[in-house]
Amino acid sequence: MTITPPALSVFETLESEVRSYCRSWPAVFDRAQGSRMYDEDGHTYLDFFAGAGALNYGHNNPVLKRALIDYIERDGVTHGLDMGTTAKRAFLEAFQDVVLRPRDLPYKVMFPGPTGTNAVEAALKLARKVKGREAIVSFTNAFHGMSLGSLAVTGNAFKRAGAGIPLVHGTPMPFDHYLDDTVPDFLWFERLLADQGSGLNTPAAVIVETVQGEGGINVARPEWLRGLAALCERHDMLLIVDDIQMGCGRTGSFFSFEEAGITPDIVTLSKSIGGYGLPMSLTLFRPELDVWEPGEHNGTFRGNNPSFVTAAAALDAYWTDGQMEKQTLARGEQAEEALRAICAEHPGAGARYRGRGLVWGLEFADKARASAVSRRAFELGLLVETSGPEGEVVKLLPALTISPEELDEGLRTLARAVRETA
Repeated sequence: MTITPPALSVFETLESEVRSYCRSWPAVFDRAQGSRMYDEDGHTYLDFFAGAGALNYGHNNPVLKRALIDYIERDGVTHGLDMGTTAKRAFLEAFQDVVLRPRDLPYKVMFPGPTGTNAVEAALKLARKVKGREAIVSFTNAFHGMSLGSLAVTGNAFKRAGAGIPLVHGTPMPFDHYLDDTVPDFLWFERLLADQGSGLNTPAAVIVETVQGEGGINVARPEWLRGLAALCERHDMLLIVDDIQMGCGRTGSFFSFEEAGITPDIVTLSKSIGGYGLPMSLTLFRPELDVWEPGEHNGTFRGNNPSFVTAAAALDAYWTDGQMEKQTLARGEQAEEALRAICAEHPGAGARYRGRGLVWGLEFADKARASAVSRRAFELGLLVETSGPEGEVVKLLPALTISPEELDEGLRTLARAVRETA
């Protein structure tokens, strides 16, 4: 397929230079359905990006679309702040019955605002309020959002520099495998906590991703996560799991921490919790942590009722019978097999793959290779982004609803892109 870059005059002359994804994919998209996107010139693209994980159920999922259209056509409430609405009640009941109760999770549910960073900011504020301490520990290569509190616990130097002011009260620790397994887990962390001269104030909380998506698809082992949970309990620190990109079934189970058998004190969700790509986020926490005063944390768009409608429909359609988890794990095995074959075909490239469920990364020793592969994949009709601190990882994030045939097609296109950029 030959892609002719369109005339992007209004984007180039009017829109800020901060735009990013459009630079990698120079097309003007017009329609999307399932795992396919279509530009205004009629070209078709297979989507292995899925709205950065906000479209786990694909574009314009017909089940969710029908629920949304019905709600709008009957003049259902759109904007409700934190008022009680029938749409919010239906979502809360579905979330409790389908997600929380079957997993024996006692969480209270907070609607902090429409985006993931809103959920993280609320989690950090709550942890500090509960513990009366300021310090938060995060991990190398973490990404938690672009607002100031979230940036303070984010590792990427480029993103942190955009803050323009000092980012304080966040301390990074080595993520799993960061030191190539040459040092026992948490040795440095434990030493700092025990030493009164270390300079580390006792943290209120630790925030972690079980799989670092923007950081390069770095997968934490279940035993490492269990060790972290135990360390937090020993030292009176709250454990926050950021499940914004890896939750809602991305790794197989609804929450990415389920495999490790841990119960975090606080969990953040966003992206695909709304089901349809509509803005929505949640901060979940143990009931005893609910020390908020009414109105102490709020936001104008935390009551996006169309998101409640599609979120409830997604839970009902995909999470009541256990089939979504099985399907995702099966698709994950299909992806892993293809990535293994790509690495075997190019032994001189120093390529490595890693992932869980339907999130995978393909890393190259030549860090510029990932961007070249992504560009060639776009020319061949496949949307993939790069991740990692130097963009050295090709990131695969297809919809969970992708068919085996579409997944195979995309993986074959990726293999071709790797081959043609050798």
